[in-house]
Amino acid sequence: MNILFLVFLFPLLGFLILAFGRGKIPEKLAAVIGVGSIGLSALVAAIVGAQFLQHPPADGAYVEPLWTWMQVGGFAPQFALRLDGLSLTMMGVITGVGFLIHLFASWYMRRDEGYGRFFSYMNLFVASMLFLVLGDNLLFLYFGWEGVGLCSYLLIGFWYQDPANGAAARKAFIVTRVGDTFMAIGLFLLFQTLGTLNIQEILQLAPQAFHPGSLTVTAIALLLLGGAVGKSAQLPLQTWLPDAMAGPTPVSALIHAATMVTAGVYLIARTHTLFELAPFAQEMVGLVGAVTLLLAGFTALVQTDIKRVLAYSTMSQIGYMFLALGAGAWSAAVFHLMTHAFFKALLFLASGAVILACHHEQDIRKMGGLRKKIPLAFWSFVVGGSALAAVPYLTAGFFSKDEILWQAYAGGHIGLFWAGLLGAFLTSLYTFRLIFTVFFGEAKTDAHAGHGVSYWLPLSVLLVLSTFVGGMIHPPLANVLPANPAEEGGSEQHLVEALSGFVAICGIAIAGWRFFGQPRLLQWLEGTGLAKLLSRYWYSAFGFDWLYDRLFVKPFLWLVRINSKDVFDQIIGCIPVVLVSFNKATALSQSGRLRWYTASVAFGAVLIIAAVVVYQ
Repeated sequence: MNILFLVFLFPLLGFLILAFGRGKIPEKLAAVIGVGSIGLSALVAAIVGAQFLQHPPADGAYVEPLWTWMQVGGFAPQFALRLDGLSLTMMGVITGVGFLIHLFASWYMRRDEGYGRFFSYMNLFVASMLFLVLGDNLLFLYFGWEGVGLCSYLLIGFWYQDPANGAAARKAFIVTRVGDTFMAIGLFLLFQTLGTLNIQEILQLAPQAFHPGSLTVTAIALLLLGGAVGKSAQLPLQTWLPDAMAGPTPVSALIHAATMVTAGVYLIARTHTLFELAPFAQEMVGLVGAVTLLLAGFTALVQTDIKRVLAYSTMSQIGYMFLALGAGAWSAAVFHLMTHAFFKALLFLASGAVILACHHEQDIRKMGGLRKKIPLAFWSFVVGGSALAAVPYLTAGFFSKDEILWQAYAGGHIGLFWAGLLGAFLTSLYTFRLIFTVFFGEAKTDAHAGHGVSYWLPLSVLLVLSTFVGGMIHPPLANVLPANPAEEGGSEQHLVEALSGFVAICGIAIAGWRFFGQPRLLQWLEGTGLAKLLSRYWYSAFGFDWLYDRLFVKPFLWLVRINSKDVFDQIIGCIPVVLVSFNKATALSQSGRLRWYTASVAFGAVLIIAAVVVYQ
C-alpha cells in the first residue's frame, strides 16, 4: 500500500504535461495522456484496495505521510494520506467512474479546439478530488476542496466564448465560495478549541472537549454544514448547479453528478462525531436534505432541457444522502453515494450521446422516437432511469434508497421518511416523463448513433453497475462510521420496501398514462390557471434566483453605482491636492524682488518676537 501516493500523482502529471504542452500535443496523444493517467490511477487504486481488503491494518486504517506542509510553533500539518473504508470507497468511485467518463469524453470532445485543455482541467480535478478524500487532516482536505472548486469554474466555463457560459462559471464559483467561507471559519474554531486539524485526533478529542449540544460544537457543525451545502448544491446554496450544465456533458457527469457534489456528504460523514455531539445541527442536515429533494423534484417535473432535468435529479438524490446523514444512517448515505455515481454518470453520458445524435439539441420537446436510432443510449436511459426511480430489486438505486427510507422510519424520523417517499414518487414521475418524451412518440429530428469503443464501453459498464449488480457492492464502512441505527426489521422492513417499490411503480405508470394515454382529465388540469402558475413557479426553481437577485445582487450593484468613483479614493486623493496647492502658494513667494524678501524677513521677525513675548 506504499504506492498509494501514485493514485493522485498520475492525474497530476497528466495535468502538467497537457497544461505545458497546450497547442503542441496532437489530439490522439492528448487523449492517451488524459485518459491514460486516470486509467493508471484507477489501476493503482484497485491494487491498493485489494491489498487493503485482503490484509486490513490492525487499526482499520493505513496512513502514508508524505511531507510536513508547514511548522509554526506547535502547528505542523502534514501532507499525509489516510486509507480506510470510507476513503477507499470514495477513491474507487473517483478513479473508476472517472476513468469511464474520461474515456467517453475522448469520443465526445473530439475535434474540439480545446481538446488538450479540457483533459488538463479534468486531470487536475481528479487529482484535487483525491486530495480531498485521502487527506489525513482538514487542512489537506480543504486544499483539495478549493482545488475542485477551481476546476469546476474552469470546466463550467470551458466554452468561454459564450458569455452565458462565463456567467454560469462565475455563479458557481461565487456561490460555492460562500459555503467555503463558512467552512473555513469552522476550521478556525476547531483549531482554536482542539489545537489540531488532524481528523482522527478531532474525532477522539471532541467527546472530551465538548458537552453534547454545547454552543461551540453546534456552531462548528453548522459552519461545516454551510460548506457542505455549498459544494453539494443543497438549500440555500443550490442555485449554481442547474446553470453549471453550461459545461460539456462529461463535465456534468464527473463533477456535477458522480464526485464533486458528493464532497459535502463525505465531509459530514467524515466528521460524524461532531454532528453526533450537536443534535440540532444533525437535525438541520436531515431537514436541508428533505426540503431540497422535494424542491428539486417538483422543479424537475416541468423542465424541458435534458441536462437540467438530470441536474435537478442530482440535487434531489444528494438531498436523500443528507436526509440519511440527518437520520444517523451514515453507511446508507455513503452506499447511496456510490450507487448514485453509477447510474447518474450513466444518465449524463447517455444524455451526451443524445445531444450529439440530435446535433447539439437539448430541448426534449424537439426530440422523440429515438429508441431505434440510438439503441445503446435508449437502454442506458431505461436502466439508469430505473435505478434513479428505484425500481424494486432490479436496480442498484432501489437497494440504497430503500436502506435510507428504512433507517429513517426505524429511527423514528417519520417526517423524513414521508418526505423521502414523496421524493421517490416525484423521481420516478419526472424520470420516465423524460424517457417517454425523448425516446417514444413521433420522431421530430434526425439522429445518428455513436460508435467506437470509447463510446459503447463506458455506457455498457455503467449500465451493468446500475443494475442489481451495483447494489451488491457494499462499501467496507464497518470500522469507520457508526452502525446504522436500525438492523434488519423483518416484516416491517419488507412493508417499507413494498411501499417504496409501489410508489416508484405508480410514478412510472402515471408518466406512461400521461404520455401514451393522453387523458383528458390531466390535460384539463394542466390547462387551468393554477396549474400554469405552479408550472411557472416550479420552472423557475421556486424563484430562488429571482429572490437572491433582489436580496444580494441588485443591492450590491446599487452600492457599486453609488461608489463608482470610490469615495475613499477621493478622500485619500485630497491629500496630494492639498499638498500641491500649498506648494503652488509657497512658489508664488519666490518672486525675485528684493523689497518683497526684506518685507518678508521683517514680518517673520515680528511674528517670532510676538510669539516669544506672548508665551513667556
